Amino acid sequence: MSARLSLALESGGLVLPAEGPITVFHPRTDLDLSGLPQDRVRVIQPFKPDHDHFQRLGYACAPTGASPCAVAFVCLPRAKALARSLVAQASAVASGLVVVDGTKTDGIDSMLKACRSRVDVHGALSKAHGKIFWFTPAADVFSDWRAVAQQPADGFTTGPGVFSADGIDPASRLLADTLPARLGKSVVDLGAGWGYLTARILQDDSVLTLDLVEADHTALDCARLNVTDPRARFHWADATEWASRDPVDVVVTNPPFHTGRAADPSLGRGFIQAAARLLSASGELWLVANRHLPYEVTLTECFARVDEIAGDARFKVLRASRPTRSRHSPKRIRR
Repeated sequence: MSARLSLALESGGLVLPAEGPITVFHPRTDLDLSGLPQDRVRVIQPFKPDHDHFQRLGYACAPTGASPCAVAFVCLPRAKALARSLVAQASAVASGLVVVDGTKTDGIDSMLKACRSRVDVHGALSKAHGKIFWFTPAADVFSDWRAVAQQPADGFTTGPGVFSADGIDPASRLLADTLPARLGKSVVDLGAGWGYLTARILQDDSVLTLDLVEADHTALDCARLNVTDPRARFHWADATEWASRDPVDVVVTNPPFHTGRAADPSLGRGFIQAAARLLSASGELWLVANRHLPYEVTLTECFARVDEIAGDARFKVLRASRPTRSRHSPKRIRR
């Protein structure tokens, strides 16, 4: 957004009010906000790594919510329902301007068309495979775009924009169906999402504690509704950085493998390395992944034994045991 925002500001088309708070919804780490007065900016970002990035830069940050402001910037997410809901939320809290920015792959063209059918849009400047436009908010014009905070899916509660919001992910179901009846006393669900795997695992009465680690604050809120078992502990954290107080018996994970729309296997490799740090010397990692993802190299670097336990044409379930990577003591404990 920085290139398009700079273009809009420098061209004179976009003029920000001289006073009043500026709320920025869902900015990513590649967004440079230095063109805005930092003391007026509040970032709303539910994704923990992005939230922490802007917090380290000195911005006021929160995972959810928004109070009245002069300007609201919407950094368009690719989930259509969430994108529309953010525009509606921005329009409800901004008194001066709503600015919308996104790339073509985020659906900025369709969003521009939809907004033009409701309000007078200004700008629509194109740069770096995307567009930025702005408008004066009007009361209730976008009220029908507000998404419900939670929605039902296959007997669980999910939310707009979370992974597998419409139902149980088939890879997670395969992993849950493959897990042994008795896992271990201490279990960690890395990238727990809205809690499907955790709910299945807690059917095992031998599990004493299960830590859900999830970077998406919205998904974690859903998990709290789906998993009410007192053995579960919830952590809003980057799964690649979170650390347990003691070594654990089992880690289960269905790691993400996309950055935006691009496949990024390094995400899954980071989950594998994190699991190796978390596990006891005799611990096990259970992982499900799309069959084409090349995780076996990292697994064999981090574990003494790696086996494919189940799978089909789309997915594979891998069990890795006896981690060979040492635990990194400097990691800060997050409880």
